[in-house]
Amino acid sequence: MHVLVTGGAGFIGGHIAEQLAGAGHDVTVLDKLVPYYDLGIKEHNIEAAQQAAEENGGSYELVEASITDEQAVDELVAETDVVYHQAAQAGVRKSVEQPKTVNSYNVDGTVNVLDAARTHDTNRVVVASSSSVYGKPQYLPYDEDHPTEPVSPYGVSKLATEQYARVYSEIYGLPTVSLRYFTVYGPRMRPNMAMTNFVSRCRHGEPPVIYGTGEQTRDFTYVTDIRRVNEQLLTDDSADGEIMNIGSTDNIDIQTLAEVIRDEIDPSLDIRYDDPREGDAEHTHADVSKAGELLGYEPTVSIREGAQQFIDWYEANAEWYDPLVRHS
Repeated sequence: MHVLVTGGAGFIGGHIAEQLAGAGHDVTVLDKLVPYYDLGIKEHNIEAAQQAAEENGGSYELVEASITDEQAVDELVAETDVVYHQAAQAGVRKSVEQPKTVNSYNVDGTVNVLDAARTHDTNRVVVASSSSVYGKPQYLPYDEDHPTEPVSPYGVSKLATEQYARVYSEIYGLPTVSLRYFTVYGPRMRPNMAMTNFVSRCRHGEPPVIYGTGEQTRDFTYVTDIRRVNEQLLTDDSADGEIMNIGSTDNIDIQTLAEVIRDEIDPSLDIRYDDPREGDAEHTHADVSKAGELLGYEPTVSIREGAQQFIDWYEANAEWYDPLVRHS
């Protein structure tokens, strides 16, 4: 099967591309390779997917272009069976600084992808959404009926993304599925996330820094669970037209996460605190019963297990992944 992964050199898109190439599919990645973070990490995502393709009879092609390039998107989608739309301007704090940029990529770019898929009768478009669409919780865990009142331009853009996908499904009959990811983490994740910052600082004898009180909570989802459910949607039409949470069903406060990582690496370190960051949600916690009912989704990695796996991976790959090692 021929698959297009937009944003396929990024963290989640790179893992999806690797998974599908490793299953023997023909994978095309559309990525502008924006240096939002070190491009060396994206190069490792590309290499991992290329290697998976070579070892398992799939194919891999990287096309360096943007989802805002309507012609490039149309040409690639025309040759595609299923689109995994992962490309976006990521980052809540970045969106607060540059809301127009976020809207251009996340909303206008998404419409380009959906319109091309409608024109060329694509089998399915799987869209990456985010728990950021919920905003301040009225109750926890979030189910899909919870009000969506995002507190950042990024959250607004993701809400628009999934709603466009829903409308294209209802009006044009384009099969779409939108997955609301809850803080995905794991090997090759973006280096500016809380978990990577904690691990990096502790490895270098520096106290982990918490922005805010540490009482805020997150539902962290290990990337292998994300890979698995996306691969299932390559052929499974059980969730067409739907929007659903993909999380871990577990959550942890940031204080405890910092302590778990600190205690594993260097228990002698203190924990420091700084001002909270504008636009960050206070709490996230996923109710994944809808994904369970429609797709049989069950998370397999607890947060504490995943944190340990990530620390082990980080130690084994620090030479190219750790920012202080790379720039020394």
